[in-house]
Amino acid sequence: MSSNYTVLARKYRSQNFQGLIGQDVLVKTLTTAIKTGRIAHAYIFTGIRGTGKTSTARILAKALNCLSSDGPTAEPCGMCENCRAIAAGQHIDVLEIDAASHTGVDNMRDILDASQYRPTNGRYKVYIIDEVHMLSTSAFNALLKTLEEPPAHVIFILATTEIRKVPVTILSRCQRFDLVRVPVETLKKHFSWIAEQENIELSDTANDLLARAADGSVRDGLSLLDQAIAQTGGHVDEKAVLDMLKRTDRGVVVEFMKTLLSGDTSAALEKVDTIYNNGADLVMLLNDMMEWTHWATRMHPVLKAGEITTSPYTADQRQQIREINAKISLNTLSRIWQVMVAAVSEMQSSSNQKQCFDMLVIRLIHIADMPSIPEIIKQQNNNKINTEKTLGLEEKQKQTQTAKITTANDLANELQKSKEILLYSYYSSNIEVIEFSDGKIKYFDRKNDADFPHKLSEWLSKTTGKNWVLEKEKESNHTDTVTEKTQKEIETDPLVASAMSLFEDAEIIGVSK
Repeated sequence: MSSNYTVLARKYRSQNFQGLIGQDVLVKTLTTAIKTGRIAHAYIFTGIRGTGKTSTARILAKALNCLSSDGPTAEPCGMCENCRAIAAGQHIDVLEIDAASHTGVDNMRDILDASQYRPTNGRYKVYIIDEVHMLSTSAFNALLKTLEEPPAHVIFILATTEIRKVPVTILSRCQRFDLVRVPVETLKKHFSWIAEQENIELSDTANDLLARAADGSVRDGLSLLDQAIAQTGGHVDEKAVLDMLKRTDRGVVVEFMKTLLSGDTSAALEKVDTIYNNGADLVMLLNDMMEWTHWATRMHPVLKAGEITTSPYTADQRQQIREINAKISLNTLSRIWQVMVAAVSEMQSSSNQKQCFDMLVIRLIHIADMPSIPEIIKQQNNNKINTEKTLGLEEKQKQTQTAKITTANDLANELQKSKEILLYSYYSSNIEVIEFSDGKIKYFDRKNDADFPHKLSEWLSKTTGKNWVLEKEKESNHTDTVTEKTQKEIETDPLVASAMSLFEDAEIIGVSK
């Protein structure tokens, strides 16, 4: 009976620093540190899943304990007893701990107690704590002191995908390395090499789709490749990968966006029906549309970014995008992008994705037809100019006619019409008008505001088109303010007097217009 099949992600796991793909800075730093003897007592590796955090930890453990040299080496042999045991996860001095299942302080106390003893077979005791952010607060606190000053023979290697959940007190005691997403081209080369090793036919287009779907994760990409091989029997082409990913061919997406941006709602919905009936995942279609919008924006002539050769589209497809860009504005692309981003959560939570997608298409078409903000402003300015041209001379004179203020009440009314609320409130409540004529006001200010004459004079000059003389009296003439006069007029009104008589101790506390 043949042995169990080993998935590609495990079979081709990196066994040395040279095998770590896409992490050049990390490899250079660690190998230099080992060669120069500057080995830290604690490391923390962070990054998205599948970029090599645990693999790097195992390789570092090999480098520290390899028997091919008298001390740590940047090139572990992989053949000695220690290297083979570490690769198999069976070395007595290299402990891999899953923090998700060992979260408590008691688990951490057992580890720290054991760390005091010297290694049995290796030079160092290496503790690899995976998903360290899952530890409890008590466990982190128990780890602090030992992590800062561990025994000379102990190395801690922490790994996490959620670096923000790790306390700063832990981070400050470790050398931190951020593992980056592996570039698409690097993944493609890696997948091609693996396909050769496995005698698999992998087309370049299919390889590109797998590498982009991996989103920078080597393990995710190898899992997808494994699935594609199992589905096709070893002949992996574009159609097989598209069917597996439930994605639509990019040529179809380009044609669909061209129809959508043309404003033909009927044709766009008909294309959606066809794509949906062919088994495409509408959420993936939305992601493909967002990808198209992103690259169309990058390629728009307004940005002057030049030819984008890193886009996932063929030369013919890029030419079609350029033709579409010649007819639409950058603002239109920005607006439809915003609508698409908002629709992602709607699609994921909708009980009927087809209905949700149809409404999204209709919304996108109407958004695309809307004029941009500069166009709206330009149109408004043109309308304003045209309106001014059509106005007659008499109408213009009416518009420019200055207000006539001949009484204290006229002044109060004009202040209120002009929405000079503060000036109106102060004038009507605190100013006793002793004498009022056209161009001259003699008054007494109950609160003696030094800024009032200047503000009122400036407003009168602007409103009436002439200068006014404001004379302030030093003593009150016991004249009523505008508000007091209005209140007295209201109190003497027969209707108000009749209403007041209906309620005992009723009083007027304010007057508003």
